Amino acid sequence: MKAGLLAASCLLSTTPAAHAADSVDHGAAPSGNVTVVARFAHAQPSGIARLPDGRVVLSFPTSAQAHPGPVLAVWHGDTKLTAFPDANAQKDLISPLGMTVDGHGRLWVIDEGSVAGQTTPQTPAIVLIDPVANRIVRRFALAAPVVRADSHINDLRVDLTHGTEGTVFISDSSQTVHPAIIVLDIASGQARRLLADDRSVSAAPGHVMEVDGKLFRYDPDHPAMPQGGINGIGLSRDSTRLFWSPFSSRRLYSAPTAVLADPDVKPADLAQAVHDEGEVGVVDGIFTATDGSFYMADEERHGITRRAPDGALTLVAHDPRLIAPDSIAPDGTSGLLMTVGQWARLPAFHNGRDMQERPYILVRITQKKLIKI
Repeated sequence: MKAGLLAASCLLSTTPAAHAADSVDHGAAPSGNVTVVARFAHAQPSGIARLPDGRVVLSFPTSAQAHPGPVLAVWHGDTKLTAFPDANAQKDLISPLGMTVDGHGRLWVIDEGSVAGQTTPQTPAIVLIDPVANRIVRRFALAAPVVRADSHINDLRVDLTHGTEGTVFISDSSQTVHPAIIVLDIASGQARRLLADDRSVSAAPGHVMEVDGKLFRYDPDHPAMPQGGINGIGLSRDSTRLFWSPFSSRRLYSAPTAVLADPDVKPADLAQAVHDEGEVGVVDGIFTATDGSFYMADEERHGITRRAPDGALTLVAHDPRLIAPDSIAPDGTSGLLMTVGQWARLPAFHNGRDMQERPYILVRITQKKLIKI
């Protein structure tokens, strides 16, 4: 009893030792592995892809705002761009967005088919470019009922293991509440609309997201932030599974590509084949690494999240300059390149006021810091 009283007395009488500043969230400071490698004063880069010969291609969509210069270009460092596949082909491209390189080294590009202020119906398409010949070799037009008047085709991945020439999987985020996965058979050019309005491709009811220090709730009737259904889309390294995440959600889903590519699959069987992979965050672009892991642009964490093949998550990078991180590609070494959007600052979300703070940036991420989440 006396020993206990003595210990208590010592604790009460001890003079506080000198201490550092009050503790803060260790994730609040920038991760230190983000470098701005290009700044664009007018045109906002969105899609990014690295060709087999090392060239890096950027897309500059026009659906939200017009801009000078090419809409698809090879980036040569800093702000130097050259039109891709050439200057003449720019007239055949309306609003390039998501991109991917297939197993044959060909570049596939989403063309939204609309420009800012357009009042006529959009004409979305998938554009195939041969980077060796530097020319557009095929354009797959997407029409009703595969796309709707309120469709927003966003990103795509190419599976060469199903179909005689392969299969393209396309995310339709929807401008309203009708998202879906579009499956295109390359040989025939025929496309199908799958999982339309399914929970796995749709916004999560009541979803709340932090944007620029403010909280917004998903509201399809009065959007105050970028929102919608399936956005980021990724293919497993062996092409056996397709992964995707609705933008107004924090969950990742997957399904076997063999089922998705089967033109005779019944809707009920397809829905049954979808697997909930768990929570990952608010995801935009998804990049598949050589080890089978996914690198995902993380909107709320202003960075990149890595999902290992076993499902383990780590935060690769975070930085306040990453305002709406968008698309990811390898930088040719062990790092990553990522485009950065400012989509939530567009006039459409601010009663016509343009809240963007130019220039737009392209960043390089080195993988020296991994934070488990």
